[in-house]
Amino acid sequence: VQLQAFGGGLVQTGGSLRLSCTVSGFNSDDYAIGWFRRTPEKAREGILCITASDGSTFYMDSVEGRFTVSSDNAKNTVYLQMNSLKPEDTAVYYCAARSWGGSSCPMTYMYRYWGRGTLVTVSS
Repeated sequence: VQLQAFGGGLVQTGGSLRLSCTVSGFNSDDYAIGWFRRTPEKAREGILCITASDGSTFYMDSVEGRFTVSSDNAKNTVYLQMNSLKPEDTAVYYCAARSWGGSSCPMTYMYRYWGRGTLVTVSS
């Protein structure tokens, strides 16, 4: 299984950015994609996830209402739309995957496959 996240960059406070994550290697839709972020000051933080099978999502409080995750299974791509960005959203963002056949999104479970991160910088 391989993942690649891209789309990071520099944006001003209040601005928007869309990250993409391409996924390959799963033989079915029984998997989930999680988005995580990490800064030098904080431990890695899981922020949201989506299941490939039925699009169930879960958002952490820190991003709910500002970030939206969606998927295009035909393109094997998951999108992270980030709006109303704040300086504290500055981080390296990672997408990760795990096999999953459940009905709800496994935000707190361990993810086995990880892509390289993409840096998002929000200027004040």
